[in-house]
Amino acid sequence: MRLEWWILLAVWILTTGMLFFIHKKKIRLAVTAFLLKQGITWIFGLVVVEYGLITYPIRLFADVNRSSFTYEFYVYPAVCAIFNVFYPYMRSKLIQFLYYCAFCTAMTVPEIFLEKYTDLIHYLNWAWYWTWITLFLTFSMTRWLCVWFFKGIEKEMDESGIHKE
Repeated sequence: MRLEWWILLAVWILTTGMLFFIHKKKIRLAVTAFLLKQGITWIFGLVVVEYGLITYPIRLFADVNRSSFTYEFYVYPAVCAIFNVFYPYMRSKLIQFLYYCAFCTAMTVPEIFLEKYTDLIHYLNWAWYWTWITLFLTFSMTRWLCVWFFKGIEKEMDESGIHKE
């Protein structure tokens, strides 16, 4: 088995393991963020692939879709669920901004190595900073949508970690 398939397996296991750290009271927020992010990444992922900006030579369901099922439909939405569940809404705007930056950087750096050393992703007309920027924007969109979705449900907002902004 090629190294790329072992990486995909490890990513699936690691991502699934991360989801077990979500507290039972925050499951609704996590599921909402996960599904919202899937909708967003499905659109953006297909656009990026169809316009020839990125290619995924080795991927799951290669006959069905040219985007990365692992990244677009599982890993990124799961990380977004974690992002929203542990969001520091009671902290300063600077801490919140740094939280966004930390998540974007934590997802961009491994992608740089995957692009350079594996056949899981190839940048055609893309660069690492576009990944970082789109991560920041889509995390912001999902955060805003989660806050909007739970707006007016005071008890749910207190339990889920959502804060009116």
